[in-house]
Amino acid sequence: MAARTAAIFLLLPLVSMATNEPPGCKIRVTSKGLEMLRQETLKFVEEELENITIPDLQGKEGRFQYSIKDVKITELNLTHADLRFQPDLGLLFEVHNSSITLNFQRHILYWFFNDVGSINASAEGVNIHTALQLSRDVVGRLKISNISCDAAISKMRAKFSGTLGRVYDFLATFLTTGMRFLLNQQICPVLNHAGLVLMNSLLDTVPVRTPVDNYVGIDYSLLSDPEVTSASLDMDFRGMFFDRHNESDTIVNYAAMPVIREFDRMVYLALSEYFFDSGMYAYFQAGVFRMQIARDRMPKDVEMLLRTTYFGTIMMLNPALMDAPISLELEVTAAPRCLIKPSGATVSVTAVVSVMALPPGQPPVQLSSMTMENKMNAKVSMKGKKLAIHMDLRRFRIYSNQSALESLALIPLQGPLKTLLQLVVVPIINDRTKKGVQIPLPEGMDFTEEVVQYHTGFITIGANLHFSKGLREVIEKNRSPLQTNSTLD
Repeated sequence: MAARTAAIFLLLPLVSMATNEPPGCKIRVTSKGLEMLRQETLKFVEEELENITIPDLQGKEGRFQYSIKDVKITELNLTHADLRFQPDLGLLFEVHNSSITLNFQRHILYWFFNDVGSINASAEGVNIHTALQLSRDVVGRLKISNISCDAAISKMRAKFSGTLGRVYDFLATFLTTGMRFLLNQQICPVLNHAGLVLMNSLLDTVPVRTPVDNYVGIDYSLLSDPEVTSASLDMDFRGMFFDRHNESDTIVNYAAMPVIREFDRMVYLALSEYFFDSGMYAYFQAGVFRMQIARDRMPKDVEMLLRTTYFGTIMMLNPALMDAPISLELEVTAAPRCLIKPSGATVSVTAVVSVMALPPGQPPVQLSSMTMENKMNAKVSMKGKKLAIHMDLRRFRIYSNQSALESLALIPLQGPLKTLLQLVVVPIINDRTKKGVQIPLPEGMDFTEEVVQYHTGFITIGANLHFSKGLREVIEKNRSPLQTNSTLD
């Protein structure tokens, strides 16, 4: 029993280490980025407060009876608004010393006087304190998990109109006290709904586990709750690609931890070697890295050189094959690997190249098999919120799988095959990679003025933010029918 207990204690650190998965993707939002979000958030909050529904109010004080209805907010002046990071919590949105102008209809009965008219009122000294807690939900998505709200109005003024306006000015206290109470009661429920329902619907547009194309998908689930300091919001994402037909077949992340040290730009994206390796592994497992170059895709000069090189082989196998078309079949033998250094990023690929004769109406005949080793430069770029990669062939060599003598015979093929790769194969790869993959940003928010930096084991991209769509537009587009039909209590 004692030995079993000791074994459990020895295994606990290993379990802890196994669950401490490093991120393949990391995003930092800085205070500069929060300033742009503040402008959009303030606009959104103003729109929400303008739509406050205030119930009718009626009361009686001695001989004085009143009722007010059709309350409408005509103007908001939230000039002193602030959005900032709240360390270890999330975000803090505050409004100080602002004002709200309202208009409503009155019906007043006082002794023998019966008066109906409109009232313009203003709420002054409006102060709102709202704290939004950010966390990771069960599927790994960033969510506003809780909101604490406190709203207060220090003063309410009302100005009467109509024939008895001056007479009832002294009675305004009864009306403004009731209106102040009702308005106070409505502000926080509106902001709670805006955060927990509407803003969370915006966060729902961030991809978590989503298809990239017909072959692979990507997992952007958060590994932990975001880390919030007074200067930034840091989020660690899994950043892993997977084969859509075998999602459990993935590689372990042994790459270096991506590190972001800068705060100058609005947002930073860091991607480790694992991010790219998992993508190439997923495509390899999906069988994408196979290609045949034949007939119209085969350059005539390369085909002639291949036919000349393998003339002896053809004659020994079957002289009738001399007129058969020649093809090259390329198959990557292992998942390509990425290496990132301060000087740039490279991708290493090893493939088997088979030289085949294609006699009409008969099975293909293999003339030779060779190994091809390539190293390509990989240039990373951003457009909007799409991450793209452009490949250029850097190093190339081939050697025979059969004999050293044949490897010597392949030397004349080095140049033509390298040209073939540059003109035929690499453009096909770039045509796929230039389509890009979405990074985990909400809809309507894009990167601009990007700067890419290469480090040992990871890449960082610093950028500013641009709203291609307003918060309201994105939220309305993505709201579910249940959210659209919901009403506030």
